[in-house]
Amino acid sequence: MSESTAPIAVALTGASGIQYGLRLIDCLLAADRRVYLMVSQAAQVVVNMETDLRLPGHPDEMRRYLVGHFGARAEQLQVFGRQQWTAPVASGSNPPEALVICPCTSGTLASVANGICDDLIDRAADVALKERRKLILVVRETPFSSIHLENMLRLSQAGAIIMPANPGFYFRPRSVADIVDFMVARILDHLGVPHKLSERWGWHGES
Repeated sequence: MSESTAPIAVALTGASGIQYGLRLIDCLLAADRRVYLMVSQAAQVVVNMETDLRLPGHPDEMRRYLVGHFGARAEQLQVFGRQQWTAPVASGSNPPEALVICPCTSGTLASVANGICDDLIDRAADVALKERRKLILVVRETPFSSIHLENMLRLSQAGAIIMPANPGFYFRPRSVADIVDFMVARILDHLGVPHKLSERWGWHGES
């Protein structure tokens, strides 16, 4: 597992399943990683719909709110505005170790697949691809159209990891939190961040 102290970028977009992204941030901060956070306008609406959180609109206020919510150190979390083109994630000269878009809408998927950079999330993904940094897209949509599938294939061929929010049930989850943790565990595995969210596959009993 990686012991890097480089920041990991997380982007929340307006798909259902915002709990995946929030839990991922929580786990990264708990693992003492620095997090660069971007939140789309639609994601703020979804946060209000699917959680009890009420995220402030201004990046600095959002950072202070989330630092308190997660019990993190202030320097661990930076929040960037949607048009904050001076953010480190906007340039290949200072990219994060990885970017996770979680959850990822089909619209964001399409923008990234076609190199459209209308906001900072799109640009950060574009930078991750061109700099050969890890890019994970946790797509939350069903069913997939042919256009969605073509965009996922295009991004996979460009080096991105397509990880639909598709939790397993063989571990017999007892709560929504268990289901969320299953998915977040897979993301953390691909980031090389140690965790104890779920058991590993395989029989560990006596032979």
